[in-house]
Amino acid sequence: MMCAMAALQDGERVDVVVVGAGAAGAVVAARASEDPDRRVVLLEAGPDYPLAAALPADLLDGHDNSYTAHDWGLDYVPVSARADRTDRFPRGRVTGGSTAVNTTIALRGTPADYDGWAALGNPAWAWASVLPAFNRLERDLDFGTEPYHGDAGPISIRRFTDRELVPTQAAFLDACAAAGHPRCDDVNAPDAVGAAVMAVNKLGRLRISVAIGYLAAARFRPNLHIEAGATVRRVLFEGRRACGVELEPDPSMPSGTEGGPRRILADVVVLCAGAVHTPGVLVRSGIGPAAELARFGIEPVQVAEGVGACLQDHPALAVVCLARHPELCAADLPLVQTITRYTAAGSDRPLDVNIELITRARWGGNRHEQHPRAFLLAPSLEQVQGRGRLRQTGTDPAARPIIEPNFGVDPIDVARHVAAWRDAIALAGTAPLRDFVAEVVFPDPARARTDDELARLAATVSASGYHPSCTAHMGPPDDPLAVVDQYGRCYGVDGLVVADASIMPFVPRANTNLTSIMIGEMIGEWLRREPDRYRV
Repeated sequence: MMCAMAALQDGERVDVVVVGAGAAGAVVAARASEDPDRRVVLLEAGPDYPLAAALPADLLDGHDNSYTAHDWGLDYVPVSARADRTDRFPRGRVTGGSTAVNTTIALRGTPADYDGWAALGNPAWAWASVLPAFNRLERDLDFGTEPYHGDAGPISIRRFTDRELVPTQAAFLDACAAAGHPRCDDVNAPDAVGAAVMAVNKLGRLRISVAIGYLAAARFRPNLHIEAGATVRRVLFEGRRACGVELEPDPSMPSGTEGGPRRILADVVVLCAGAVHTPGVLVRSGIGPAAELARFGIEPVQVAEGVGACLQDHPALAVVCLARHPELCAADLPLVQTITRYTAAGSDRPLDVNIELITRARWGGNRHEQHPRAFLLAPSLEQVQGRGRLRQTGTDPAARPIIEPNFGVDPIDVARHVAAWRDAIALAGTAPLRDFVAEVVFPDPARARTDDELARLAATVSASGYHPSCTAHMGPPDDPLAVVDQYGRCYGVDGLVVADASIMPFVPRANTNLTSIMIGEMIGEWLRREPDRYRV
């Protein structure tokens, strides 16, 4: 089922067109349209479900990800050591984007992350500046009275109670305590460290996506038009000023000319297609690396070598366990409930790793199906030094990019990740968690492994945390790879803004869910309150 408002006519003009209704785009459109005199159009390639009662089951159920029904069907190459190995790379293709299909982990990152962004020439993103945006987006049901939390925002956030914890998840917290990890009540407190119950943006099983939190009320504004099934081919330019977007013809909607694309004209174009798809829109529009533009025969509007060049993600490893009690791996249980965040042994980078217990896991012959008895501990490297890249494969918007995060290569990253892997292996053998483990099946405990051996193994099995970022990062004018300035304005052109995870200078020490929403809050509010900054 796909519900959508009637398509705009070819050549129709608005004030702001937002490309992508995901974590940031829905927020930008909602905030910018708070000015009733500004006409805003929000375009989404996937379907839209305006009524909560019409939401499909996979979008309602926050106890697990939606894997295929509302997905782009992407894959990626995790490690350069195994270029023949690919795996799926889920991204939400629906109003709400990946916030509508993800695990609902609601982590903020650390103050040092955003102060680090500021230190790289982006002072508007210092912790003191982004904290109000984090507070504004949330309705924290546990700590809303604290000055570093919000209690009236669109996204409801809560923490599992002790009664709600799956026994393996509760045992994980106790094992962490036995291993010396301090217990943390609020994983999103600015000074949070140690083992905690996860903060999540869901109520019961209901996933509170930006489509629910931000668009449910905003979509009734007469000055906001939401159009689903709208795939953007490219940004249009008059000289060096963006003047609108060109959409792919859609057989279910009228096209502007017989058999041709439709154009929506605008004073400002805001790209919020996400760290994977925004680079493709930029390249098709003539903004990208010189060699890539030349390969596709695209006339350059602005050579930007940083487009796709600085990909970061969180690499994850696994300790796979077979459970003594298979019912504790059941498909209807919450996938993630607990976490411990700490600094890896020998590291000078605070809170650079975390370990989560995943209630159920894939293992064995079919890599896409849950094993009936498998659960895992997932050590993730959160403070990443290495960079990957994202490359375009064609000028058709349906062409899938090549996603190469380049895990397992940077020696500093590998050493810290291996240290966390050893910690996770030890936790699996620590009471009371060990009482739930019938057998550890990976890494093979029968084989003695040195750090060098584990490092070589990590170079072949590291996987994505599904937090792509930095593919069009912000920075000062003297940063040769910066694509946008600190306000998201694309260098070398006017009227084009990028507002999504692609503008992050480096990935924060947390899942990118809340940080991407925060980016939408920051740029959406600038568009609303300071339109002259964007010449709206």
